[in-house]
Amino acid sequence: MNNSEKIEELRHFLAQTGPSPERPALSFGVAEADRVLGGGIAPGALHEVYARDWAAGGFAACLAILAAGSKPLFWVRPDYEALEYGALHAQGLAELGGRPENLFLVRTANAAEALAAASDILACAPVGALLLELSGMPRAMDLVASRKLNFAANLSGVTAIVLREGAQAMPSAAQTRWQVSAAPSPGMDDWGLPSFRAELVRNRLGPTGNWQLTWNPDDGIFREPTHERTAPHDSSQKNFGLVAAALFDRPAEKKRRFAF
Repeated sequence: MNNSEKIEELRHFLAQTGPSPERPALSFGVAEADRVLGGGIAPGALHEVYARDWAAGGFAACLAILAAGSKPLFWVRPDYEALEYGALHAQGLAELGGRPENLFLVRTANAAEALAAASDILACAPVGALLLELSGMPRAMDLVASRKLNFAANLSGVTAIVLREGAQAMPSAAQTRWQVSAAPSPGMDDWGLPSFRAELVRNRLGPTGNWQLTWNPDDGIFREPTHERTAPHDSSQKNFGLVAAALFDRPAEKKRRFAF
């Protein structure tokens, strides 16, 4: 399949869903976080996730799943990110409650090309969400670039999430900025649900906050950890601790690829 055929297939796929005339806030599922955010995460806006450790990628993916809903989710990664952090895995996205059939992976040569691809994607209203992954401090990602992304997101209604790995906070037009690290999974599940320490360090609509959030893949929202045991504790058994849910760091067998 050549590039023109890929683009035509992509346009046909996107045409099957239309933009929503309204943009209600997307509830986090945690009352206090929703209150601070003015009802939840704002669609059609730029949001930043700064990584304190490897868990930030999972948090950004959960935000993207929440924002995309049943619409297409585009994940844009320069080649360096793909080599450094591993390939994405469709089964991992499914385990987080996402829809692998709606996932589009975009690989670019560098950060500048990733930003160009992100701008093109944000101009397409049928898209549900864009996740742009950038590591380090590329010159292309400056205040002007963030303003362009936020403007494009506002215009089309597509939610843009920028995952910054190994980066220092810098001026931007993002509506929210999160700093995220891993948190212990609650309960006694075999795998444990993905849990995060999420600090909202910037919020253009109001105050900031700090929460421990557990992602519920069945409902596609966050919740507060319960810490309730689902089985009696046996002191004779060794406690090896809870294991976080498997992340998507291996190639997917079935996914659409479009090179920009």
